[in-house]
Amino acid sequence: MIIIKSEKELQLMREAGAVTARILHELSEMIKPGITTKEVDDFVEQIILENRMIPAFKGYNGYPANACTSVNDEVVHGIPSKTRRLLEGDIISVDAGTIYKGYYSDAARTYPVGRTDEAAERLITVTRESFYEGLKFCKAGFRLSDISHAIQQYVENNGFSVVRDYVGHGIGKMMHEEPQIPNYGIPGRGPRLAAGMAFAIEPMVNEGDWQIKVMTDNWTVKTLDGKRSAHYENTVIITEEEPLLLTELSAIEGSL
Repeated sequence: MIIIKSEKELQLMREAGAVTARILHELSEMIKPGITTKEVDDFVEQIILENRMIPAFKGYNGYPANACTSVNDEVVHGIPSKTRRLLEGDIISVDAGTIYKGYYSDAARTYPVGRTDEAAERLITVTRESFYEGLKFCKAGFRLSDISHAIQQYVENNGFSVVRDYVGHGIGKMMHEEPQIPNYGIPGRGPRLAAGMAFAIEPMVNEGDWQIKVMTDNWTVKTLDGKRSAHYENTVIITEEEPLLLTELSAIEGSL
């Protein structure tokens, strides 16, 4: 069952999302060659605690950190480390979220580390743009799979592949609520969207094949072919008109 959020619930999610948006925006300035993924994680925790919120990821199903830091061929769920130092030309996906008065936000971005190659920049750009292609269908009246199909079509038309083993999801009082939102599929399927639904929509896009593997830490997910992967996610609210992006700083500032 997809839970329709009340205006009071949506306001709490807005506040959680605003902090997550700020974190991801500021990371674009912080991430540089030489820093460790643990330093990224420490920064995420610092901002969350300064705002008297709770890190959504820490301890979730046993996850040991405040954010997921996935580098190059790591798709999702990379564990921050004091010894993993970012190098010029790397790309890093950071997935983070907050809990405010019992309500979750969840978002992710992929960042270049210093100067990256043109192919990496294009991967990051197409991943971000595919999210916005899906967002066009985040309106009351469309079907859930319309979002999925739009993302897949855009990604594959640009020569990349979408990860199929991990999907977007509903969000609210829990990190993962119904429904699951794949980044691929046939349009016109699934529940009809209605105002008050809250989704975490998150294309995960690979340079090569869509297949993945889970590493021995039981968290880190890598591409099977060793090619790079990018991730872009926002917490989105369905309305009768345009969708609300709770974790995108420019969208938040534009609504003030």
